[in-house]
Amino acid sequence: MFFFLLNLALSDLGSICTTVPKAMHNSLWNTRNISYNGCAAQVFLIFFFLGTEFCLLTIMCYDRYVSICKPLHYRTLLGSRACAHMAAAAWASGFLNALLNTANTFSLPLCHGNAVGKFFCEIPQILKLSCSKSHLREFGLLAVSVCLSLGCFVFIVFIFVQIFRAVLRIPSEQGRHKAFSTCLPHLAVVSLFLSTGTFAYLKPPSMSSPSLDLALSVLYSVVPPALNPLIYSLRNQELKAAESCSAREEETEREPGNIGGCNPS
Repeated sequence: MFFFLLNLALSDLGSICTTVPKAMHNSLWNTRNISYNGCAAQVFLIFFFLGTEFCLLTIMCYDRYVSICKPLHYRTLLGSRACAHMAAAAWASGFLNALLNTANTFSLPLCHGNAVGKFFCEIPQILKLSCSKSHLREFGLLAVSVCLSLGCFVFIVFIFVQIFRAVLRIPSEQGRHKAFSTCLPHLAVVSLFLSTGTFAYLKPPSMSSPSLDLALSVLYSVVPPALNPLIYSLRNQELKAAESCSAREEETEREPGNIGGCNPS
């Protein structure tokens, strides 16, 4: 879990640093200028970090499922090598998705001005400036990305259903409370991230307005990365307690004549 939290923190930090510092600079200096290459870099990085974050949230959901529903198989299913491979796959998926979308978008000619109505460069806003009919290809690529994200979300919901079924069988009310308090914030952040991001990129042009577009951009690009540290830092003490408990159990098991036992609460 700490390994995945480290990767999630890096993706959160990257996504926040991609948009917020430039927006603060523009606000303080009363300017809205950004270079063409800077805009392309911003699109690539926001897709890279947010795509990686969603993949990591999906992996962390599976990690919770194994730890709650199959605790005796945890070290077999999620060993150090398996965790490293899953994290590498998340970063590679985010990189490939960002590369395809950025290259496809900035290969289009822009002929409807150069003003992006957001606090950062975003593909739907850039497509509005294009006069090429080939922008339908980019909408198709975005639709594919959204479908893959929805597939991950269906997987997450299915996993959480299995987790909740297992949690409801826990006889201890305190145990059920701990499990729900860990899982529900995770599900809430994933739902907020996917729903607002999908609506921002696939909403019909008739529903577009500056205030709505700004609110959606903040909700999917700033709020989830800002909430993740708060949500998971509140669980750090329990995670540390569980980790130390596991270490004590291992030491006890290695001692002859002793029976392992620990209550991290």
